[in-house]
Amino acid sequence: MMKMRETVHDDNVIRLPRTVGADAKLVCTKLLGHHEEQLALCRKLEEVADELPEISDTQLCLHLARRIHPMIHEAHEYEEKTLFPMLMTMQDVDENLKSTVERLRYEHWEDESFADEVADAMIRFVTDKASSNAETLAYMLRGFFEGLRRHIAFEREHIAPLLCQHQVQG
Repeated sequence: MMKMRETVHDDNVIRLPRTVGADAKLVCTKLLGHHEEQLALCRKLEEVADELPEISDTQLCLHLARRIHPMIHEAHEYEEKTLFPMLMTMQDVDENLKSTVERLRYEHWEDESFADEVADAMIRFVTDKASSNAETLAYMLRGFFEGLRRHIAFEREHIAPLLCQHQVQG
C-alpha cells in the first residue's frame, strides 16, 4: 500500500497528496495505457466526423458518446492522484515542472467539460437529427480529438520521460 501525505507548495493553492514509494515504471506504464485507449477513441471519433452528415453505425456513435467522459475522467483522475504527486517527489523539481503540472490540471478540467459537450452533441445528433447540425458536430469532434492528441503528445514527450528516466525519492 502506498503512503500518502499532504503537501502544499508556496505557489500552489491546490493541495496535492504526495505519493511516497510508488513505482515510477508502473505509473509510466499505466499512463501510456491510458494514452493508447484515448488515441483509439480519437481514431473512432475521427471516423464518425468523416462520415458526417450520415452515420452508418448509430449504436457505435451512442456507445462512443457514453464512453468519452468516463474514459477521459479516469485517465485524468489517475494523473492527478498518482502521477502528478509522484512528479512532485522527484529530486530537483523545478518551478517549470510545478507550473506545467498546474497547467495540465486546468487542461483536464477543460477537456472533461468539452468531452461532456461532445457526448451530448453526438447523442442529440443520433436521437434528433432534424434539430442537429452535422457540420457543427464534425467541428466539435475534430476540436476535441485534436486537442486530446496534442495533450497526449505533450505528456509523452515531456512527462513520461521524467518517470522513466529519473529516480523517484522514497
